[in-house]
Amino acid sequence: MVRYEESKYGFNYGSSKVERLHYDPKKGSVWLGINTPKAKYGRGIQIYVTKTGKVRIYDDRGEWMPPDAS
Repeated sequence: MVRYEESKYGFNYGSSKVERLHYDPKKGSVWLGINTPKAKYGRGIQIYVTKTGKVRIYDDRGEWMPPDAS
Protein backbone atom coordinates (compact mmCIF):
# COMPACT_ATOMS: atom_id res chain seq x y z
CA MET A 1 0.00 0.00 0.00
CA VAL A 2 1.25 3.49 -0.88
CA ARG A 3 1.62 5.88 2.05
CA TYR A 4 -0.65 8.98 1.93
CA GLU A 5 -0.87 11.79 4.46
CA GLU A 6 -2.04 15.38 4.34
CA SER A 7 0.12 18.25 5.52
CA LYS A 8 -0.69 21.88 6.31
CA TYR A 9 -0.10 23.05 2.72
CA GLY A 10 -0.32 19.87 0.65
CA PHE A 11 0.15 16.14 0.91
CA ASN A 12 2.69 13.32 0.84
CA TYR A 13 1.97 10.43 -1.49
CA GLY A 14 4.47 7.60 -1.59
CA SER A 15 7.90 9.21 -1.80
CA SER A 16 6.55 12.45 -3.29
CA LYS A 17 5.72 15.63 -1.42
CA VAL A 18 3.29 18.08 -3.09
CA GLU A 19 2.70 21.44 -1.45
CA ARG A 20 1.67 25.02 -2.04
CA LEU A 21 4.79 27.15 -1.76
CA HIS A 22 3.33 30.63 -2.22
CA TYR A 23 -0.01 32.29 -2.94
CA ASP A 24 -0.33 35.90 -4.10
CA PRO A 25 -3.89 37.10 -3.45
CA LYS A 26 -3.35 40.35 -5.40
CA LYS A 27 -2.30 38.50 -8.57
CA GLY A 28 -4.36 35.39 -7.89
CA SER A 29 -1.32 33.24 -8.68
CA VAL A 30 0.08 30.23 -6.85
CA TRP A 31 3.42 28.38 -6.70
CA LEU A 32 3.28 24.60 -6.19
CA GLY A 33 6.21 22.34 -5.42
CA ILE A 34 6.73 18.64 -6.12
CA ASN A 35 9.65 17.05 -4.32
CA THR A 36 11.11 13.55 -3.90
CA PRO A 37 14.11 12.19 -1.98
CA LYS A 38 16.04 11.99 -5.27
CA ALA A 39 15.31 15.60 -6.32
CA LYS A 40 18.56 17.45 -6.91
CA TYR A 41 19.40 19.65 -3.91
CA GLY A 42 15.91 18.96 -2.53
CA ARG A 43 14.39 21.45 -4.98
CA GLY A 44 12.31 19.18 -7.20
CA ILE A 45 9.88 20.87 -9.57
CA GLN A 46 8.15 24.21 -9.03
CA ILE A 47 4.95 25.05 -10.90
CA TYR A 48 3.66 28.61 -11.28
CA VAL A 49 -0.03 29.02 -12.16
CA THR A 50 -1.62 32.40 -12.94
CA LYS A 51 -5.25 33.22 -12.20
CA THR A 52 -6.02 32.85 -15.93
CA GLY A 53 -4.55 29.34 -15.94
CA LYS A 54 -1.16 29.90 -17.57
CA VAL A 55 1.35 27.34 -16.28
CA ARG A 56 5.14 27.70 -16.07
CA ILE A 57 7.35 24.85 -14.82
CA TYR A 58 10.81 25.21 -13.29
CA ASP A 59 13.51 22.92 -11.93
CA ASP A 60 17.11 23.44 -10.78
CA ARG A 61 18.16 24.18 -14.41
CA GLY A 62 15.53 26.88 -14.98
CA GLU A 63 12.23 27.10 -16.82
CA TRP A 64 11.02 24.17 -18.91
CA MET A 65 10.30 25.24 -22.46
CA PRO A 66 8.02 23.43 -24.91
CA PRO A 67 9.77 21.76 -27.84
CA ASP A 68 9.92 23.67 -31.11
CA ALA A 69 6.90 22.96 -33.32
CA SER A 70 8.82 21.94 -36.44
